[in-house]
Amino acid sequence: MLVRDAMSTVVLTIGPAHTLRQAAALMSARRVGAAVVLDPDGTGIGILTERDVLNSLGLGQDPDAERAHAHTTTDVVFADPSWTLEEAAAAMAHGGFRHLIVLDRGGPAGIVSVRDIIRCWAPARQRAPQVPA
Repeated sequence: MLVRDAMSTVVLTIGPAHTLRQAAALMSARRVGAAVVLDPDGTGIGILTERDVLNSLGLGQDPDAERAHAHTTTDVVFADPSWTLEEAAAAMAHGGFRHLIVLDRGGPAGIVSVRDIIRCWAPARQRAPQVPA
């Protein structure tokens, strides 16, 4: 199975000036764990995750004052829609992250998460014959 088969094509995008509270509210409303941060005047494409918001709050920072750009990961590993789910999972495991922005024709086409991969793999694993122990 390929990344294009598992990825979510509905991508939450925010700007670098969004506050962390605004970003968290949007992620919560969309029920997603990450937002793509588009900064055409700066670093280009980055990602802000629920973990980034949580880390900021854990440090006692004000979510109404903190801006997305200060917490955005900009050294992003991007996936291609034609990657296998095994390639995506390996990239996530190697990098220690749970979301990959999927780029197609230079722009974000989707996001694939660990949850998306598990959702695809679980039914296939359930159908596989069980080997007795």
